[in-house]
Amino acid sequence: MTFQSTLQWASRGWRGPAFAALVALIAGLPGVFAMPPLDRDESRFAQATAQMLETGDFVVIRFQDEPRFKKPIGIHWLQAASVSLVSAAEDREIWAYRLPSLLGAMLAAAACAWGAAAFFGPTSGLLAGAMLGSTFLLSTEAFIAKTDAVLCGLTTLALAAMARIYAAAREGPAVSWRTRLLFWTGLSGALLVKGPVALVVVGLTAAALVLWDRRADWLARFGWAWGPILLIALVGPWAWAVTVATDGHFWREAIMGDLAPKLAGGHESHGAWPGYHTLGVWFLAFPLSLLIPAGLIFGWRHRAEPGVRFALCWLVPAWLFFEIAPTKLVHYTLPTYGALAWLAAAALQAPIGRLGRWSGAILAGLAGLVFAGVSFYLVSRFGGAADATAAAAAGGFLAAAGLVGGFMLVSKAPKGAIVAAMGLAIMGHGVLAAALVPGLAPLWLSERVARAMAEARLLPRQGMAPPPVAVAGYAEPSLVFALGTPTDLGDAPEAALAIATFRPAVVEAAQEAAFRRLLDARGLTVRQVREVRGLNYSHGAPVLLRIYVNAEPRPAQPRALPPTEAAP
Repeated sequence: MTFQSTLQWASRGWRGPAFAALVALIAGLPGVFAMPPLDRDESRFAQATAQMLETGDFVVIRFQDEPRFKKPIGIHWLQAASVSLVSAAEDREIWAYRLPSLLGAMLAAAACAWGAAAFFGPTSGLLAGAMLGSTFLLSTEAFIAKTDAVLCGLTTLALAAMARIYAAAREGPAVSWRTRLLFWTGLSGALLVKGPVALVVVGLTAAALVLWDRRADWLARFGWAWGPILLIALVGPWAWAVTVATDGHFWREAIMGDLAPKLAGGHESHGAWPGYHTLGVWFLAFPLSLLIPAGLIFGWRHRAEPGVRFALCWLVPAWLFFEIAPTKLVHYTLPTYGALAWLAAAALQAPIGRLGRWSGAILAGLAGLVFAGVSFYLVSRFGGAADATAAAAAGGFLAAAGLVGGFMLVSKAPKGAIVAAMGLAIMGHGVLAAALVPGLAPLWLSERVARAMAEARLLPRQGMAPPPVAVAGYAEPSLVFALGTPTDLGDAPEAALAIATFRPAVVEAAQEAAFRRLLDARGLTVRQVREVRGLNYSHGAPVLLRIYVNAEPRPAQPRALPPTEAAP
């Protein structure tokens, strides 16, 4: 079979979305099992889900004793279901919490292929879904246990269903009630996962189409008689339950304490100027960035075509919204990446001009070289000789993805260029996530502390040491996830009290002097179990942690007397 015939065979019917999902699976899977728990968001989400399973409270989200009234409940329910099926909360296996994110990335790729096929044909649909699934950002979010890959999947599903309804109104493939059901299900799920983000993207897309077309008749085809009822049935029970359980405080904090500050300014030091997302997309969408210039040029020239118009209305208004919003994080624009993939796939249907070829080749080549440089920087800064092979492999594959893809694009072989770039980029990203980064020991302080305590039989869940472990001067969520919910995050007094009550203590170097003074005041002596050095990458500071236990043997628990021997 030729390359073209293979693509045609793989894209027929259900195969196109399935193969696109397979690409996303291959791209994201290596990091799911290899990467240690990440600070800070991932470990906060995973720990909150673990507490749901421990307490049986599936309405109110908490991190230890602190309510987390920032995001809806959906991701925690998905993670809880995943952990219940394949693991257990007490095992603290982060991969079990990541499976919903991996499935979300697969859904995004499949939905992207399904929606694009209605306008551009099944082969272009398959390429669009595969390109989205292989992007550096989505394949990274696929192994991080938080909301963004799932949000991308559900939002892309809703928009793909909307696109098919829009196409049907313009003599495209007919749609049934199932397409409408997928739209309302995707939108409802996205609301449960991350609140109004999907509603903004979907609403801006619909509004832009209505204004551009000057007609809104296609909006009547969404099943308004039952769709909103389904949305309320899916979202309403938790919304009512959390309102009652928190006396409305969840909504006040989520809206006034989280959402409003992000719209008003750079919330939590995440402010940036407009243009932030546009500068970053060439790296974050890699290797799709190879065809972004060609896709944008094609989009402008063919903007009268329904599929291209839909992609532009999906991409441009939402992108401008995220650029104008003062709070910016790299993943905010991820729900619009499907539109970039559509335009890139559509551009492959016609010869790509000199400007599109050379600009895409240069940008992708630079992105690949930057990723290669990052790989070598990481190993030089945090690794050793044993990590050099992984760095060379990751850097080599990523650089080759940009350079080989760029060369083939300039040589007028665009489909082969993007397929080669995707294959090389997926291999490079896999080595990066599964071999290089997990081997950089200084970055994984919490994992190393938990491993050292497990080797010394000091983890409370092992049943040998009394809980909770006290931690002085280091409060990263990954350590709470590793050591257990009761972990006592504090300062020197809490650590000294732990030693006095024969519990383990973890003390950061800045708390050491105060900790020693308190021990001397109590007449206590300690034994150092392990010393762990590394970098707290959340704020870039070096950290030295020491694990201590009481030097005296722990007294045996007094034997409980039977009732007949008890004193009167």
